Amino acid sequence: MPKVKVFQPHLKKIILKSFLSLFILSVTTIIASARDQIVVVGSSTVFPFSTTVAEQFGRNTEFKTPIVESTGSGGGLKLFCAGIGLEHPDVTNASRRIKKSEFDNCQSKGIDMTEVVIGYDGIVVANVKSAPKLNLSLKHIFMATAAKVPAPGCETDCALVDNPYKMWSDIDKSLPAKKIEILGPPPTSGTRDAFQELAMQGGSKAFPTLNALKKSNKSQWKRIVHTVREDGSWIDSGENDNLMVNKLIANPDAVGVFGYSFLEQNADKLKGANIDAVAPTFDNIAEGKYNISRSLYFYVKLAHIGTVPGIQEFVEEFTSEASFGEEGYLVDKGLIPLFEGERETIRMQALTLKKLDL
Repeated sequence: MPKVKVFQPHLKKIILKSFLSLFILSVTTIIASARDQIVVVGSSTVFPFSTTVAEQFGRNTEFKTPIVESTGSGGGLKLFCAGIGLEHPDVTNASRRIKKSEFDNCQSKGIDMTEVVIGYDGIVVANVKSAPKLNLSLKHIFMATAAKVPAPGCETDCALVDNPYKMWSDIDKSLPAKKIEILGPPPTSGTRDAFQELAMQGGSKAFPTLNALKKSNKSQWKRIVHTVREDGSWIDSGENDNLMVNKLIANPDAVGVFGYSFLEQNADKLKGANIDAVAPTFDNIAEGKYNISRSLYFYVKLAHIGTVPGIQEFVEEFTSEASFGEEGYLVDKGLIPLFEGERETIRMQALTLKKLDL
């Protein structure tokens, strides 16, 4: 009997703890099993296209309108690859292709996916209409944004120094005598990844010292040409591109880096800089003439097909001619459509849920 008295309180705690655990598990299960809305995360550039498709999908089908969140491409892929289960997103948008390291992380969690290319987008360097027109080269962009650059005036075998350029006119006398202030996407953004690869890396090719470094030490070269300056001339401006537009309007001396669709939507307030004498226009991007352009993607978690209702139908809507075709409603939002043959291939892969392999 004394033994029973000693252990009774502990036994009550165990019973209470077990009951609470079962209760929490039951509630979690009920919430998870009750999810009947597709959850989409990822790129702020793809966000307006995905939101438009979601709204169309919610209006015209029996399914609820998917929830779409703007988390940046890197942030979205991190959430997407966190696991399988209804507490994790079903789809993630990306303004660049998934990296091998991200794909391997997904695979380590047993996550298989289908990759869908939805169209093309240009990355623009833009300022307000009242500001001077910028005619930039990729070389100018590298000199304005890189943390380290070849020493000014040096031609070959140059020392790499902290970026000394404070004014656009320090880079080239033909550019405005204005302080370099660039509002750019943060490290979680696919637009930033693409900007570093296409614009900064592209501009670095103008420097023999950096080309030589690429041959002798590729990892150091990659770090140099992809590292953005942190002395105040480049300002991370978050994933909200609409907020960036407002900041540009408030500061006419600043320029912003974002996707072409936002320039298209704000054409009454902003203008894009020419890059290597080519304007960022719909036709120039579609025809491959504009140097800073990329593909846009979304990824579908195959394990969630059949668990969350409507995923296949959402993919079907996104890849329909009415959506991403040449006359589709996403073109009105600024999407540069794929060519007809590309759309047919992508649609077939998407509708058959072709498993991605890198």
